[in-house]
Amino acid sequence: MKPSIAFIGLGVMGHRMLTNMSAHGGFNLAAAWDPNEDACRMAAEQYPDIKIGETALQIITDPDIDVVYIASPPQSHKEYATAAAQAGKVVFCEKPLGVDIPDSRSLVEEVEATGVQNAVNFPFADSLAINTIQQQVQDGSTGDILGVDLRLHFSSWPRGWQHSASWLSMRKEGGFVREVGSHYVYLVEKLFGPATFVDALVRYPDDTTSCETHFHAQLDCNGLPVSFAGGAGGVGPDRVEFTVWGSKTSYRLWDWMNLKSST
Repeated sequence: MKPSIAFIGLGVMGHRMLTNMSAHGGFNLAAAWDPNEDACRMAAEQYPDIKIGETALQIITDPDIDVVYIASPPQSHKEYATAAAQAGKVVFCEKPLGVDIPDSRSLVEEVEATGVQNAVNFPFADSLAINTIQQQVQDGSTGDILGVDLRLHFSSWPRGWQHSASWLSMRKEGGFVREVGSHYVYLVEKLFGPATFVDALVRYPDDTTSCETHFHAQLDCNGLPVSFAGGAGGVGPDRVEFTVWGSKTSYRLWDWMNLKSST
């Protein structure tokens, strides 16, 4: 039997997940909610069988729902995820879990206490390119791992396809460190174990509300140096490059899914 999915949030990620789950064919797109009426109307037009709820809580507590997918802005994740878990639903949440570390830790504890299945949507959890790097690291083909780098640059932030999500440009919930950098913190820990924060520098515009324009951070994974750096603004192509430097073979993941090696 196909699991029935409720979608909280019908912005860029919500619509992308609707499209992907529909194409997969293994899910029942059962219900959706968004505070934006136009987003709800668009979803109903594209997926006539989906039920548009009057409130998020209405579809979360619907007894016919098996899984709640949460793609709303980060500050609302705790409210919806804990409600879904308390209702006995599987929780599938976008990252970051929140904008406050204590609240995010509390969310994890509260959801796990219910015993429901739960996951954060990190695509690197199962990726052909990442599986290749991981295998090469584990079997020693890379030699000694000497360091890991992440380099980001966006000609504009938010990116063009994200402009409808204005919160991404704001310091409170947005920024490319949260939106993009979080994927690569996850990836570093997947490949090399828990990371420890060493140092960071973040630059912001002169106002008090806009998100970061540049950052540099250093992490440590059991003695392995990890360097993250990035910025936004300036004419040119976007850059998303993750490099594992090995004494025998180095690997670079670029534009999320493309992999190349150097020997």
